[in-house]
Amino acid sequence: MTNPTAAELVARSNRLGSDPRITNYAGGNTSAKGTEIDPVTGEPVELLWVKGSGGDLGTLTPAGLSVLRLDRFRGLRDVYPGVDREDEMVAAFDYCLHGKGGATPSIDTAMHALVDAAHVDHLHPDAGIAIATSADGEELTATIYGGRVVWVPWRRPGFQLGLDIAAIKEQNPDAVGCILGGHGITAWGDSSEQCEANSRWIIDTAQAYIDAHGSANPFGDAVPDNAPLPEPERRAKAAALAATIRGIASQDRPMVGHFTDDPRVLEFLAGAKAAQLAEAGTSCPDHFLRTKIKPMLLDLPAGAPVDQSIARLTELHDAYRADYTSYYEAYAAPDSPAMRGADPAIVLVPGVGMFSYGATKQTARVAGEFYLNAINVMRGAEALSTYTPISDEEKFRIEYWALEEAKLQRMPKPRSHQGRIALVTGAASGIGKAIATRLAAEGACVVVADLDAAKASAAAAELGSTDVAVGVAVDVSDAAAVKAAVDAALLAFGGLDLVVNNAGLSIARSLLQTSEAEWDLLHDVMSKGSFLVSQAAATPLIEQGMGGDIVYISSKNSVFAGPDNLAYSATKADQSHQVRLLAAELGGHGIRVNGINPDGVVRGSGIFASGWGANRAKTYGVKEEDLGQFYANRTILKREVVPENVADAVYVLTGPELSRTTGLHIPVDSGVAAAFLR
Repeated sequence: MTNPTAAELVARSNRLGSDPRITNYAGGNTSAKGTEIDPVTGEPVELLWVKGSGGDLGTLTPAGLSVLRLDRFRGLRDVYPGVDREDEMVAAFDYCLHGKGGATPSIDTAMHALVDAAHVDHLHPDAGIAIATSADGEELTATIYGGRVVWVPWRRPGFQLGLDIAAIKEQNPDAVGCILGGHGITAWGDSSEQCEANSRWIIDTAQAYIDAHGSANPFGDAVPDNAPLPEPERRAKAAALAATIRGIASQDRPMVGHFTDDPRVLEFLAGAKAAQLAEAGTSCPDHFLRTKIKPMLLDLPAGAPVDQSIARLTELHDAYRADYTSYYEAYAAPDSPAMRGADPAIVLVPGVGMFSYGATKQTARVAGEFYLNAINVMRGAEALSTYTPISDEEKFRIEYWALEEAKLQRMPKPRSHQGRIALVTGAASGIGKAIATRLAAEGACVVVADLDAAKASAAAAELGSTDVAVGVAVDVSDAAAVKAAVDAALLAFGGLDLVVNNAGLSIARSLLQTSEAEWDLLHDVMSKGSFLVSQAAATPLIEQGMGGDIVYISSKNSVFAGPDNLAYSATKADQSHQVRLLAAELGGHGIRVNGINPDGVVRGSGIFASGWGANRAKTYGVKEEDLGQFYANRTILKREVVPENVADAVYVLTGPELSRTTGLHIPVDSGVAAAFLR
C-alpha cells in the first residue's frame, strides 16, 4: 500500500509536471517528509520521499520515488568533505535508503532532505528561469518578490547547494522559496497544498511582472527577410532540407529528428537578436544536457533556395564541429568523459522552423521542447534585462559531469533498429502490418503507409504513440502521392533509413482472361509503385549519407511459373529484377537492396481475403479454408507460412547481421523446390 504522504506527493508532482511552463520533461523534483513504522524496530521513523533520478514529474508514479531515512541523510553533514569533493556524497545516499529504497536518488536529494520544510518543490519554469538568467537577476528578485523569495547565486546542483538553500530558509523565515541563479526555482511549505501554492505563486508573479514591465519586442525588431514562409511553402522546404540536416546531426552517431514550426520558434527566428541569442546558448542545466550548449542557425533569409541552403548548412556544420571541439578541449580535464560528438542537436532555419535530434524520436522531440523553453526564457530575460546564461566553463561542468556520464552508462543497450526510420507500404494489414509491428518492436520509428488513411492511422496507433509510428495515406501508383508520403516521413521523424515495398494486390487470370485494365492495374501498383517509392526514397537516403535499406516483398511467383497467374507473376518478376538493378546502382551510397519471396501466406493476408484465396482454392480444387494447409503440404518443410515469418526476414535483412548483403532474394515459402533460386 502506498503511504498517504507519498500518494499526495505523486498527485502534486503530476499536476506540476503536466504544464511545460512549470517544468520541462524529466526536469525538476519534488519531495515530502513523513513517518512510517520501521519494521525492524517497530518505532516511527522519519522518511523523505523524493522524485528519483531521471524521472518525470508529469508521469511520476510511487515506483519513481526514492525513499530515504532523514536521520541518516542529515548525518551526512558531519562527514561532508567540502565542495571540491561533493560528488563523493552521492555514493553515500545509498546508505540512507529505507528498505529497498525505491528509485535511484538524484543529485538534488540534498536540497530536499536538508531544507527544514515538510514539502519542497524544485522546478524549471520559463518565467522563473527568465529572472534567474537576467543580468540583474538578484535585483529583479528583490523588486518582484520583496523578500518573500531569496536570490541564490549560481551553484552546480549538489550537496553544497542543499546546504546553501537550507541556510537561506533558516535565515529568512518569511521566505517561501528562492530563485537559483542560472537554474530555476525552489519553493517549500508546511503542507503539500501550501508548497504547490508557493511554487505557482513564484512562477505566476514572475510572469505577471514580465507581462507588465517587459519590452514589447524582446527579440528585437522583426527582420522582413526572415518572416515565416506560408505554411505549404514552409513545410515543403522543411521536407526538402530534412535529410541533409539529419545527416549533419548524425555524423558522429545516427539520430532521429523532430520538426516544429511552432509560432514562437518562427517569431524568435524572425527577430533581429536571433543570431546573438542563439550564440549565447541555452540556459537551465537541463536544457543544454538535451540541446548542447547552443544551436546551429542557418544564416540565410527564409526565401533562400534549397540548394543554396544545403550548401550553407554544410559549411556551418564544419564550423560548428570545430567550435564545439574547441569548447571541449578548452575545459576538459584528464578525467573528463570522452567527447560525445560535435554535431548540433538543434538546427534553426529562419522562416521554416526548428529541427531537433536525439537517439530516439522521444528524445528528439523533448530536445525541441527544451529549446522552446529556452526561447521562452530568452523572451522573458530580454524583456526585462539582458539574457545572461551561465558561463561556458560551467556549462561544460554540467554537460560532462561524471555523475551524468554514469547515468548515461546505466541506460539499457539500444535495440537492433533503434534510431532507424522505416516506411512500409501496404502496412495497414497482412504482411505489411506484421513488418511494421516487428520493426517497431525492434526500436524503429515506422511510417505505416496504406491506400486507406483511416486504416493506416489505426494500425500506427496500435504500435504506440506518434513517437513510435504514424499513419499516412498513399496510392503508390501516383508519383505525387508517393512524394507526399516520403515527405511525411521526413517531417515526422527527420529522415528515412528503411523502405519496404509491400503494397500489392492480386488478380488471378489466364492469358486469355486477363484484361488490359487488369494488366495495367497490377503493374501500376507493384511494378510502377515499387519504382516510384524507391525513386522518391532514394533522394533522402542519398542526401543523408547514412546508407539505408530498400526491401521488396516479391513472391515465389517471380521465379515459378504457376497456372492462370500471368499478370501478377509478371509484376513480381519485374520487382525481383528491380532489386538486382537497384542493388548495383545504389550500393555506392551504402544503400542495400534486397528482396523476399514469400508463398502461401493465407492467414492474415489482405490479398487472400479479397478474393484471391477463393480463386486460388478453385484453381487447386480445395476448400478456401484449407488453402493454407494445401500450400504447406506441397512444401519441403510442410509448415504454413504466416505474415510474421516474412517480417522476421525483413528484420534479419535490415539488421546488423547481414550488413554486407545486397541483391539477395530470400525465399520464405517453407521450401518450394520449383522456386529455388539458381
